Formats: sequence, structure tokens, C-alpha cells
Amino acid sequence: MSSTSPYPNLELLPIAGQWRKGRSGRTLNVTDPFTGNTLLSVPMASREDLDEAYQGARAAQPAWAAMGPTARGDVMRRAVALFDARKDEIIDWLVRESGSTRIKAEVEWGSARAITQEAASLPGRAHGRILPSDVPGKESRVYRQPLGVVGVISPWNFPLHLSARSVAPALALGNAVVVKPASDTPVTGGLLLAHLFEEAGLPPGVLSVLVGAGSDIGDAFVEHPIPSFVSFTGSTAVGRNIGRIANAGEHLKHVALELGGNSPFVVLADADVETAVDAAVVGKFLHQGQICMAINRIIVEAPLVEEFTKRFVERVKALPYGDPGKPETIVGPVINERQLAGLKDKVAKAKEEGAKVLVGGEPQGNVMPPHVFGDVTAEMEIAREEIFGPLVGIQSARDADHALELANSSEYGLSSAVFTRDIARGVQFAQRVRAGMTHVNDMPVNDEANAPFGGEKNSGVGRFNGDWAIEEFTTDHWITVQTEPRGYPF
Repeated sequence: MSSTSPYPNLELLPIAGQWRKGRSGRTLNVTDPFTGNTLLSVPMASREDLDEAYQGARAAQPAWAAMGPTARGDVMRRAVALFDARKDEIIDWLVRESGSTRIKAEVEWGSARAITQEAASLPGRAHGRILPSDVPGKESRVYRQPLGVVGVISPWNFPLHLSARSVAPALALGNAVVVKPASDTPVTGGLLLAHLFEEAGLPPGVLSVLVGAGSDIGDAFVEHPIPSFVSFTGSTAVGRNIGRIANAGEHLKHVALELGGNSPFVVLADADVETAVDAAVVGKFLHQGQICMAINRIIVEAPLVEEFTKRFVERVKALPYGDPGKPETIVGPVINERQLAGLKDKVAKAKEEGAKVLVGGEPQGNVMPPHVFGDVTAEMEIAREEIFGPLVGIQSARDADHALELANSSEYGLSSAVFTRDIARGVQFAQRVRAGMTHVNDMPVNDEANAPFGGEKNSGVGRFNGDWAIEEFTTDHWITVQTEPRGYPF
């Protein structure tokens, strides 16, 4: 950390308006996944810290909500200005803490900035309604109100953006927020945001960040009686557990769950091959494929399989991999040794099941070289399971109907893509894909601040961004006013 940084004490946690050390007695060493160097050590939070954060959030929230839409929007706008002013430091942290390449870190910084800018407009868009009533002299009103306190659990792959995607709209709409970032990325997943929003004028206690072990505070984070809404981004297995806890305890909660994906990338026989290859390379290998929307399966209609595979393999073989700090690097390290071990197992399994290695290589530290497999079938593990790494298989489809069948043969339904020269045909195909998002002639890795982001099937429930964030982070309160005496039946 540079001595000139405006945020020199990132080992402290913002809890109920005070920056202090966590009280669990345990310390988290945050490491650079490329070098293995320790970046900082954070004293982790305890259950008592968790309770204090939630209590502080509940106490601070009413005054924050009462500040009105312009004041809350102004905090968001000042935060956007700070995203610009602190850009170099934010990108440096993304590179060092999450193993982001410079290209990916720029993308993530821009996405987090964009959702914060969008959030600035949300307070003025949270509209109530007046409804007609059959009762004489009755005004029937629907007020749109903040939920109160929101809990956010964010992942390590796009830590800054996937925290900001919930934090900024929830705050803008008058809620207080408590964040639990992933243990691999506590700085970019929460602590930097807390500093930015504090500097932007967010009142003390409205945003707390808890860095802690899941075994210590994970279930308690969801079970606690104060938060009425829990936003989670991560694996389907963990998301299922959060959903069970949120709906099985003494205090029922709303949830938004953005979970795993198995994105199909479909290339129909009339597609522009070069355009499809360009999109496939970025859509698979951005951030080493560690993106929920990343291409997991490439499905090519039979007449184009040979040509697409040849061009795709040529492009992938030329991708620079290694040090994420170098501007030319495309594929950097995966997040940790456990993730690398899982990818090694997937490579071995693909070979065992008969997939042909078209591009490969041995890992260097936590850097897994890009891998491409041919002769992949829908039954293979590499086609059935989410990869979350720089590996991909190419499947052949007999025709467009078979391509659609293969695309839909997954328990997941997050993002997807289809390539064709016939736009109308592409839209018709897209409408039959069982997913929350489908992109015609573009990669499945897309996220815009005003468009609904979310999945179907085991990819989650709920939607983020824009008007959909207003729906998620507020609630309807029906209030009626009887302006003249009502005649009652008895």
C-alpha cells in the first residue's frame, strides 16, 4: 500500500460507525494470488461484532432514509467522483488482491462506477401509486419504502462490482447495509467501498463491513433478526443454504440469489465465424474464466465446427498469460491453490472421458494456461458442471434444434449467447433459451447498470440493476385514508 494512499488503515473494520479491529481473536492474511505475498493482515469479526453492526445499522437507517432523495443521490454522485479520483489505487488493489489482469480491473472499475452512478438516480424513481377504491370517500395509497437493513454477501471474482451492485442501490434507496465480503478479497469487496462512501458523506453506521470466517459469522449473518433482506452472489450450493436459512428461521427474509452458471455459446451455421471467435475468446478468458456469465460450453452447428475450432484454437494459443500486472497479460492467476486444484481435476477428467486437448499446458504457480477441448459431448463433466477457470470444450450440434436442446440441457440458466447473420432468427432462438439473459451476436458476459441481471433455474432468484433494483431493495406499504364516515354492515 502506498504511503500516499488516502486509506492507510485497511486492516480496520467499519462497524456501527467506528473503524476498529475485529474481536474474534483470529487474523486473516490477505495474499496476492500471483506472487503469494501477504498484502495485509485483518483482525476478523466475531458474532458480537456482527450484532453491533446490525444494531448500528438499524439505529442509523431512519435518519438516512429521511434525508430525502436529493441528499442520498448527492452521496452517490460524490462517490462516483471518488471512483474517478481513486481509480489508480482501486485498479492496483484489484490486480494484487484478486489476480485481475489490468484489462479486467479496468472493466470492473467501470462497472462499479456505473452502478453507483445509476444508483444516484434511484431515489427519485422510487414511486408510490394512488389506486382507485370501491369504498366511497377512501384514498388508497401505495408507498414505496426502504426495507430497513440489508445484508450483502459478496464473492471474490468481481469483488468491487458485485458488492457495489447491491450496496449502492440499497443505500441510495434509504436502507442501511452490512457487507460480508469474501475472505480472499476483503479490501476490494468491502473495505475500499466503505472508505469511498464515508468520504462521500455517508453518515456513520449506515454501512458496516464484517471480515470474518464463514464458520464464525456465516449462518449468523443470515439468521440475525434485524436484516429483512439478504443479497448473495456466489455458488449455487451456498445460495441454497442461505435460502433455507432465510426461510426456515424465526425471522423470515427476502433474498436475492445470483448463483452459478453454465453459459452456452451457440454458433449457428449461418454465423460470421470471425465475429463469433472474437466474442468467444473474450467471453471465455476474461478474468481467467472466473465469471458466473463466462462461456462454459461452446456449441457449434456441424457445418461450421471445423472452421470455428481452427480459428478459435489459433487465437487462444496466442493469448499471453502470467503476471496480471503487465498490461499485455490476458490470462492471470486463479484466485487460490484450492481453485487451481479443482481445475487440474477437471482437466484430468476431461481427458479421461475422451475429450481431445487442442490447447493446453502446465500451471505456473496459480496461473492455469488456457485449455481448449474438442470432441466434447453433453454427458462429459466439462459440459455439465460450471468450470470457473480458463478451460472450455467445443460441442458439435446436428442442426439448430439440436443446438437449442444442448443449450438448455443444464440445471443452470444465467447468461447465454447465439450467433447468426439472421437477427430475427437469433431473437427467436434466444426466446427459447431457458436463461435470464441471452445475447444475440455478442458474448454472454454482459452487465449494464439499467438492465435486469439475474438467472433462472439453479442460477438464482431476483434481479439486479435499474428499476429491478428498486423492486428488490424497497417494499410496498398500502395505506388508506377514509375521508368521510364509512357505512359498515354492523
